[in-house]
Amino acid sequence: MDKFTKLSGVAAPMNIINVDTDMIIPKNYLKTIKRSGLGKHAFAEMRYNDDGSENPDFVLNKPAYRKAQVIVAGDNFGCGSSREHAPWALLDFGIRCVISTSFADIFFNNCFKNGILPIKVTQEQLDELMDDAEKGANAVLEIDLQNQQIGRPNGEKIAFEVDEFRKHCLLNGLDDIGLTMEKGSAIDTFEDKEKTERPWLAAAS
Repeated sequence: MDKFTKLSGVAAPMNIINVDTDMIIPKNYLKTIKRSGLGKHAFAEMRYNDDGSENPDFVLNKPAYRKAQVIVAGDNFGCGSSREHAPWALLDFGIRCVISTSFADIFFNNCFKNGILPIKVTQEQLDELMDDAEKGANAVLEIDLQNQQIGRPNGEKIAFEVDEFRKHCLLNGLDDIGLTMEKGSAIDTFEDKEKTERPWLAAAS
């Protein structure tokens, strides 16, 4: 997956609590196993009218936020079912960071595995960032993962916590497969040893 080091992006305000995974990507789009192509369906039920036209009142349809890379959201973001399609849809839309006071555990874990940084802040900090995000085209936040800071438009910095292992994975672009491949030499050595000590296994395969 793509590395996450520093991000300077427009932040979209989504001042809604309990945004669940069905709101992020409705269930009728879960048939695919591809990670690409879901961005156009992200938040479909809020983003589009019944006739398929865009809802101009939805934040991501507004000109200032069409290319948002950060979402500043209300409490308990990503609740509901455990579908991994939710972070897939966000990432395909272009979202690399979600900031909230809390996240559903499974969604939180899935974000890290797909190159999205979920940041937990206090309610007071969220209120400040929500105000920043409501500034339209000027709603640019600077996310510095290495130094674990959110840079606000006024120059202030907000520190955040992140698990060191997850931080390592994001900084180096390592998903579960990438982590396994880091052990490639050790795996090759083990397999060569097995072929020598248990040749019948190699013959059977």
